[in-house]
Amino acid sequence: MLRFHFLWLLVFCSALNSSSARHAPFAMRISCGARQNIHSPPTNTLWFKDFAYTGGIPANATRPSFITPPLKTLRYFPLSEGPENCYIINRVPKGHYNVRIFFGLVTLTSFDHEPLFDISVEGTQIYSLKSGWSDHDDRAFAEALVFLRDGTVSICFHSTGHGDPAILSLEILQVDDKAYYFGQGWGEGLILRTATRLSCGNGKPKFDVDYSGDHWGGDRFWNPILSFGQNADQRRSTESSIKQASKAPNFYPEALYQTALVSTDSQPDLQYTMDVDPNRNYSIWLHFAEIDNTITGVGQRVFDILINGDIAFQGVDVVKMSGDRYTALVLNTTVAVNGRTLTVTLHPKGGSHAIINAIEVFEIIAVESKTLPEEGSPPSSGLFTAEQCIFRKFEYFYVLLIFFHSLF
Repeated sequence: MLRFHFLWLLVFCSALNSSSARHAPFAMRISCGARQNIHSPPTNTLWFKDFAYTGGIPANATRPSFITPPLKTLRYFPLSEGPENCYIINRVPKGHYNVRIFFGLVTLTSFDHEPLFDISVEGTQIYSLKSGWSDHDDRAFAEALVFLRDGTVSICFHSTGHGDPAILSLEILQVDDKAYYFGQGWGEGLILRTATRLSCGNGKPKFDVDYSGDHWGGDRFWNPILSFGQNADQRRSTESSIKQASKAPNFYPEALYQTALVSTDSQPDLQYTMDVDPNRNYSIWLHFAEIDNTITGVGQRVFDILINGDIAFQGVDVVKMSGDRYTALVLNTTVAVNGRTLTVTLHPKGGSHAIINAIEVFEIIAVESKTLPEEGSPPSSGLFTAEQCIFRKFEYFYVLLIFFHSLF
């Protein structure tokens, strides 16, 4: 009898684990400086009260950007407490994560309006704030894709002598284990830092949650770009559904492919240039869907893609490569950049003009050895960890199985 119950429990546990792994990615959001949990509008997102910090002082916050979460507090780290301060968060399930840090401004006139400091995740420096960051939406935060294997995540802030680091919020969002797989060299020894993410032809900044995106996408931020330059392109949009979107492992939202930029007769090349740090490797992801109703079949739009003048993809025919119109196509390449700019050029070769729907660029960073200060602990607010919740489900359903089996 006991063996029967045990076998049923194993079957149930397996099914529950499989379901949970796909439908409930781990998510931890912290409102820095907050004394209680917060649900922020308009999505009713849960932010845990501040915990797991090694020092710092809570204060009222000014949001530097309207894309910044609508939170009212932050934690800042005076230089008098040392050049390095951290958040050390325990009981994070093993997996692949998008770690995002939103910066804030202390609401006191005596503070530096725009502090500059370095950020490291798991002992690896991923970002240095540059002067002027508070005037740009896509610089109000830093984020990186990182593998977490030891049950903790460390996020540290390193003073550079230009004001006190001030952190508004932290997000640790689980993504698919194969998210942004780019081939040879990809893996746990690398971190992918988001350098830019653009939605072409879109007029409003949006997160995946605004697109009703799959939670396994990590709630990415898409910066809108209406044009690459004056008279350089034209917008296209559609309300038609897009095939092959929202697929594993990256789960791009369908709406990302419903707007695009198309080159013109006066400017046949589509060209986007961004500033980058020199002597680094970058992973570039380019998104396409043929949503122009003047293109009806294969061969009507063919173009080359060049990265800093070198051909990365030759003879791109979106309809042919994706299999149909209104169908998502994603191309990825890795490039080494020696200078301070990265330029993506789409050069028409046959048929109509070039088209593009979205661009993502990641800096590839080698993982450094990890050193941790004293570790913090999650809040003792009566909440259960994911593992505790699953265990309690097991206990509950095991009792039910025994009860119903005893009836027969």
